[in-house]
Amino acid sequence: MHKLSIDLETYSSVPIAVAGAFRYIDSPDFEILLFAYSLDRGPVHVIDLATGESVPEWLVSALHDPEYIKYAYNAAFEWGCLSKVYGPMIPEQWRDTMLHGLYAGYTAGLDATGRALGLPEDKQKLNTGKALIRYFCVPCKATKTNGGRTRNRPQHDPDKWRLFKEYNAQDVVTEMEIEDRLAAFPVPDFVQRQWETDLRINARGVAVDMDFTRGALAVGEAVTGELTDEAVRISGLDNPNSISQLLRWLNNASMIELDGADEGTRVQVKNLRKETVSDLLAMDSVAGDTRRMLEIRQELGKTSTKKYNAIEACVCSDGRVRGLLQFYGAARTGRWAGRLVQVQNLPRTYIGHLELARGYVKHRQKDHLRFVYGNVPDTLSQLIRTAFIATPGNVLIDADFSAIEARVIAWLAGEAWRLEVFRTTGKIYEASAAMIYHVPVETIVKGHENYALRQRGKVAELALGYQGGVGAMRRMDVSHALDDMSDDEVQEIVNNWRNASSRIRDFWYDMESAALDVITYGGARKVRYVTLAREYDIRQNMPVLSITLPSGRKLYYINPQITENRWGAPSISYYGVNQSTKKWGPIETYGGKLTENCVQAIARDCLAEAIERLEAAHFPIVFHVHDEVVIDTTPFADDDTMLKKVTDIMSTPVSWAPGLPLSADGWVGTFFKKD
Repeated sequence: MHKLSIDLETYSSVPIAVAGAFRYIDSPDFEILLFAYSLDRGPVHVIDLATGESVPEWLVSALHDPEYIKYAYNAAFEWGCLSKVYGPMIPEQWRDTMLHGLYAGYTAGLDATGRALGLPEDKQKLNTGKALIRYFCVPCKATKTNGGRTRNRPQHDPDKWRLFKEYNAQDVVTEMEIEDRLAAFPVPDFVQRQWETDLRINARGVAVDMDFTRGALAVGEAVTGELTDEAVRISGLDNPNSISQLLRWLNNASMIELDGADEGTRVQVKNLRKETVSDLLAMDSVAGDTRRMLEIRQELGKTSTKKYNAIEACVCSDGRVRGLLQFYGAARTGRWAGRLVQVQNLPRTYIGHLELARGYVKHRQKDHLRFVYGNVPDTLSQLIRTAFIATPGNVLIDADFSAIEARVIAWLAGEAWRLEVFRTTGKIYEASAAMIYHVPVETIVKGHENYALRQRGKVAELALGYQGGVGAMRRMDVSHALDDMSDDEVQEIVNNWRNASSRIRDFWYDMESAALDVITYGGARKVRYVTLAREYDIRQNMPVLSITLPSGRKLYYINPQITENRWGAPSISYYGVNQSTKKWGPIETYGGKLTENCVQAIARDCLAEAIERLEAAHFPIVFHVHDEVVIDTTPFADDDTMLKKVTDIMSTPVSWAPGLPLSADGWVGTFFKKD
């Protein structure tokens, strides 16, 4: 087998950061400018296609030859570019160095990964690249100085072009060095196959209703204009969308008085965050023009059209959006991350009569929308899901795992009563509330006074599985079920939950103890179905903490160390991308967080296995969201029969997780929704 390492430099008038790689490549003016390659780790060659050089016949043939394994950083891009120019490429013949880095616990980005690995300067990505890409790879502004051209070509700056070719070659050097550095931590074959399936799903894309999307944009623009004009009339402000102007108006020109306070005691409005505006509108003393300005602010604050804009920007010429998912996008757990439209973060849908609402939007009937549904921006926001539709003549089958994380943590920790709930009723919120409050589960039903406890049980389930406490309970209490409770009373819920789920509680501490042991003394420790071990990266000259999951996949924690936390107790840290600073550096962790990583990673592996099974059964997936798959297929039976085939596949026991009870449910329709 030959190793063919590749890096391309390309041009397209479509902005890739906004529209994504597939739309970028789909552009009629897309072209490959430079083609750098190395065969079997030999010298790097750069083919200058922009000045008339051509790709040798042997290399074109190698792109389709299974004897040549193609390597690239973010290989999906090179795969897509070369597939357009030289014909469809086979995903099985490609390897992604970015995936390798992510799998081994490093970050995304060729430059960032090189720095995190400590590559010597001659093996790092050249830092001049961004400026060169801006010059040659994207349109330029026409000026008198440049003769009115809208694109820079090699002849316009030969010195920059020579440097650009060096940059192209250096990227191949960096990619190969990263691949060599990570050789001790190979990507398992089954994860590689999942990457190949993911590439096919992303390339397949999902159909979108562009008439509906453009209608939503038009309605949103019209309503925004109306609300802005009204705000100007009320306040006299030049720009009522300006936070500073509106804050000044609210604090100087309005009378917002505290309920129950002495006459004349006014509120100082310090910000216009969503929760602040909601709190002010909940006050009876906020009335008249002040109330209306806050209502307008609340309506304008809805991000109802941003995702419609994203769809319009990235839809390909055939009416499909591609590249919605990033394989291994979540650090360590390996879960998928959303891209472009961010399907993993779509607003929920609460309104009814979706077909009626979609019709109003398509025909741009904003007054009908306002009359039937009230707040138009909020309605548009709720309808964003329905922009994704089945291919004409097809249907969408949507199916998702039921309470997958709760099932996995019960199985992983061996919490028998929870597993029994999932094998029978599945009503974990009711069962949890019954255990917390020591009442019969049969009384937590609608019509009984104990039914109010169900919501507290739900909050506890969402907040406490990963060592959360009172703070986590408060954050998860979006339904305000705990508003009338003191922190001491909420702490009692936490204590009762932990006592009722003692095996889960013990699992946190066992995970932390095992991690401390292997980091300090080496070796390996098994905790139920996972194994923690201290491995050593000889190339990097540093230790690595690994956690082997039941599937055989590993989670890696780079350069783990024992430090001291703010309470003076031993603490675990490792190197990764800090979520606050977005920079590579030490991150602190603990037993509950390690448990969360394992649970989410195992849930991810269950989904990955279900995806492989569904694809093999000819159920073509167009995208998926957390624990939910969306399939676009020709109807072959009644809705119930089709849905059952899919949910049966998803509920099939996993060979590497004996005793894990899986269950799935869903719906069949012609557009995406939240059932």
